[in-house]
Order: sequence, then structure tokens, then C-alpha cells
Amino acid sequence: MKFKSLIFIVVLFGSASKVVHAQIKLPCFISDGIVLQREMDIPVWGWAAPGEKVLVEFMGKTYTAVAGGNMKWNVDLNPEKAGGPYEMKFTASNSITLKDILVGDVWLCSGQSNMEFEMSKASEKYAKEIESSSNNQIRQFLVKRRISFNPYDDVETETGWQAVNPQTIMKFTAVGYFFAKNLYAKHKVPIGLINCSYGGTPAEAWVSEGVLQNYPHYLSKTLEYKDTALVNRITARDKQFAENWYRKLYEGDAGMHESWYLPEYNSSSWASMSVPGFWQDAGLKNIDAGIVWFRKEIEVPASLAGKNAVLRLGNIILKDITYFNGIETGKTTNKYIPRKYSLDGSIVKEGKNLIAVRIVNESGKGGFIKDKPYVLEIDGDSIDLAGDWQYKSGVASEPLLREDVTRFQSQGSSMYFGMLSPLIGYGIKGVIWYQGESNTGRAKEYQSLFPALITSWREEWKQGDFPFLFVQLANINEAKAMPGESRLAELQEAQAMALSLPNTGMAVANDIGEWNDVHPLNKSDVGLRLSLAAQKLAYGNKKVVHSGPRFESMKIKGDKIILSFSNTGSGLMVKGGGELKHFAIAGESGGFMWANAVIKDDKVIVWSDTISNPVAVRYAWADNPGGANLYNKEGLPASCFRTDK
Repeated sequence: MKFKSLIFIVVLFGSASKVVHAQIKLPCFISDGIVLQREMDIPVWGWAAPGEKVLVEFMGKTYTAVAGGNMKWNVDLNPEKAGGPYEMKFTASNSITLKDILVGDVWLCSGQSNMEFEMSKASEKYAKEIESSSNNQIRQFLVKRRISFNPYDDVETETGWQAVNPQTIMKFTAVGYFFAKNLYAKHKVPIGLINCSYGGTPAEAWVSEGVLQNYPHYLSKTLEYKDTALVNRITARDKQFAENWYRKLYEGDAGMHESWYLPEYNSSSWASMSVPGFWQDAGLKNIDAGIVWFRKEIEVPASLAGKNAVLRLGNIILKDITYFNGIETGKTTNKYIPRKYSLDGSIVKEGKNLIAVRIVNESGKGGFIKDKPYVLEIDGDSIDLAGDWQYKSGVASEPLLREDVTRFQSQGSSMYFGMLSPLIGYGIKGVIWYQGESNTGRAKEYQSLFPALITSWREEWKQGDFPFLFVQLANINEAKAMPGESRLAELQEAQAMALSLPNTGMAVANDIGEWNDVHPLNKSDVGLRLSLAAQKLAYGNKKVVHSGPRFESMKIKGDKIILSFSNTGSGLMVKGGGELKHFAIAGESGGFMWANAVIKDDKVIVWSDTISNPVAVRYAWADNPGGANLYNKEGLPASCFRTDK
């Protein structure tokens, strides 16, 4: 995702860690509550004094290992069937017993923020789901976010292995949870999720230096940042710059000095604008960074006065502090988090009530995002807050972002060393992956980089071509009236090209995004579609239809183009009925225009009455292909495609 705030770039960097001790020690993910991969050798490892003998007891068998000169030992336990709970005992100069072990299927969940997206962020949408979520057979190990350009022996965690319940689910990857729920419902086999994801990270951050040999522009920086002292200096410099920027901004804010949040403040001279909207589209065209205040008076009837309320202010760019009748009621520092502030009834009075919002923006458009809820909810009633608000600049500033800022989580191998590599070799069923937003605009490179990531992970894991299932990016941005180019569609196309690798599957999400939010709330359909791919590829269900229609070939016949598809399931259909939409056609001149399209014998025939010699077709080729409605009868959408190159 886009860079949010320099104030948050303080991260943990590590040089190669060494375990110095005389007693046995285990990686933090080999711990109580662990889920072990069934029906394959079970690799476990740890550290002890060089030459120390380690005994591992599990399922009535005893295994022996000896720590090498690097203090590491490892052993492969015999394959076991699904079940549990079990115990495992490690004995050397000390003894460790792990409890509540399950044997089932382990899935590595990785990528950027849409995989990282926690159930807590969709708690209202999935309130009933959360309430009924308790299942000791579905567990997550949450890898703590960490950046490094040098190897670590172990990951970090703040939670360890946790079974899902209404409390723990809040930190579960939402996509991973729904994926696991669907698989468990089908197979009744314990499911372990290793959540190893980090928002805003590109694919190159998740691969080894070996992969980066083919991408020297990334490798050179990775090698440079192995100098931990250099990284720490850059981090300290950027942190200091951000702190100075914010200090100067807050010191100059007239709104705080003059208490613009108080009801008695006279704002009659302020300008007004329609909310939701951005202040640059109103009267503050030259203020991309700074603090802007908003005020709105509302009338509360006597019947609702004194009752607890909920203030919903959609999504705000970037940070806000919100006041109700002069009292601070909430604040949020992230534009992706919906504003929902609870109000005690004691401050909700009959008659006029004042809402004041102080918005801090670091660069670019600032204000209230459209098509989000802007209401005050009281006792089942709601007061609409959209419409005219007063506004005034508290202070303007130069943008916080600078060209010399280094986003270390975006650099080559930073996630590989920081989070992934200590997990390599642990027994897994496969990978689910949701990433690509940070590579949009570099689709040509992604065509080779993404397959290289998949191939390298498989080679390093040494567990064969395990299933690698990924999400094709969801639609975003406003729909356009005419066909055109799309960097997002190019990235989606690059993602789909990875399906040429064996044992890969793709969940299309181009119909469940939100035009104004890169983090759509609908994660249940994403998890479901990934689970269908798993059914096909990981569980051998040959009958399951795991994908929507995939363009296969085209044939020109007179003034029409006939398209053939794979993955048609029990047949092609127009979702919702009516006409097929979002097909575009081009003649020899190369310009695309909207086309007519019909389904016939599980093929799609495309034409335009104004083009007699068509040469190419595109479908859903847009950031947000509103109305694209080609599906199979199993309800899975077709991926975007183009026949021109």
C-alpha cells in the first residue's frame, strides 16, 4: 500500500542472530498449540550446545539428534495422520514438553496488507461470524512484523499459536480465516495458519538474494543495507525529520490555539463545502499538507437526547481527532480504518450539537472519502451528516514525503530475511498469497518476478511443488465510461501468467473490490475462492469447479470474434441476466470501443456494428470494470484478459 506516515518507519533491524547457550532451545513457532503437517515427514529443529545429544519423543517413538558446531540440530519425525491433541518432549541437558499439539494441514499465509487485514477491521460486517467462531481445530501463528537484510535464526511472535474464538479471531488474517473455515467444514481436519504478511511490501521484498541476481537494481540496495549501522542512521534521520515536521505542524495549528472545537467558538466567517469530499476540490486547492478543521451543527430531538450514540465518519485522509460538543470522542491515524466513535449519552443534548473534526494530512488529497457512512446513530435512528460543513485551514505545510525517504519494507529481500526465511523447511500443505498492489505499474517485471518467487520458495522448502494459491487483485478506483488502458489490469494479467507453473491456482476478486478502498471488506468470498482452488489442487477433488472462465483462444469469423474458454464449469452465464458487459473490440486501426457480446455453446461471440474487420478483444480491462458479468454457472467470475499484446 502507499506510504502512510514517516512517523511509523521505526522498525527492527537485525544482523545474523546467534544462539549462545548450553541448553536446548526451540524456534518460537515450535511451541504449545502447534499444528504439524500430516502425512509427511515432520521436520523439527532447535539449538543446543555443540555435540549435545537431543532426544525427541512423539507418538510413542523416540528420535535422536546431535547439535552441530553451529549449535543447530534437526530431526524428521515419521508421518502421522490427522488428530490430536498430543504432546512432544525434547530432552537434552534440560527438558521441554510441548502440549496441545494437533496434526493436520498447515498453510502459509503471506503477502501484503490484504492478507494482513485482520478480522477486527471487518468486525461489524462479520459480527455474527465472529460470535460463532470458536473452533479449537483452526489455529493461527502470527509472525511479528520485522525488517532485516541479514539472516535470523527465528521469527518473533506476540501471540504464539492461538485457536480461533471470538477474542483471538480479531488478529486472524480475515482471508486466511475464511479459507480455513471452508476447508475444515469440508474435511474436518485441523488447519494451522502461519500468518507471515506485511502491508505495503512488493514481491521483491519476499525473495532471496539468489532470486535478485536477475534484478540487479534491487540487489544492489539489498547488499548496501546489510550495513546495519547505515540502516540505523537512515532510520534515525527519517524519524527525526518526521518528528520535527509534526512538531512544527502542531505548534502552528491556529485551531488548537483558538479552540475551534468548542461550541462557543464563532465560525460564522468560515467557508463551507460538501462532505464527503476533498478540500482541494473546494477552496483550499494549494494545501496538500497541513491541518484543516471541519465543523457541523446538527439538531438532536428531545426523544434522542441523553442516549448513547455512535458517530460514523467514513474514512478520512489521513489522521483525525474528532470532538462532539467540545469533548474529544476519538482519533484515528490511518485512512483505511473506518471512523466509528462511541458517544456517551451525557454529551448528547437536545437541540444544537457540534461535531468538530481536525484532519492532519501529509501529502496529496485530504478530507472525507466518498461512498462511506456519515451518520450519527442514536437508539435505532440516524441523523445524516453528509452535506454542508464549515471548514478552515489551521496550518499549511510542505509535504512530509521526500524523495530520499527509504521504505525499508519495500527493499529487496527485507521480508525474506526479516520474516520468511526462519520458517523455511517447516512442514506445510501449501501457500496462500495476496499481494501485488505494491508492484502495480511494474507488470512486465512481475511477469518474471512472481513466478521466480513461487519457484524459489518451492526449491528452498524442499517439499516439492506444493500448492501455491494466490488472489488476483480486486477492482479499485472509479469506473470509466470508455475503454482504455489499465495498469491494474496489466498486473492482473501478469498474475494470471503464473498459472503456467504447476500446482498453482488463482482466486479472481475483480468483482468484490471497493472503488474507494484498496482493502475491500469482503474477505469471505476471497477465502471461499481460495479454498475451492485448494480443493482441486491440494485435496484432489477433481469434480470441484475451482475457477471462473479463463480465456483460451480466439477465432475471427467475418465481422465477429469467437472466444473460447476453459473452466466453464457447467456452462457460461451472464450474472444477473441481461446483456454481457465490459467487452471491448478493436479493428485494424487499434482503437477499442464497447462491443456487443453473447454466449453461444459456451463460447462468447463479440462484434460491433461499426467494425467490419475486427482484430482484438478485451474483457474487464480496467481498474474497475463496473458491470463485468461473465461467470460460470458455479458463480465464479471470469478474469480480465486481452487478445492483443
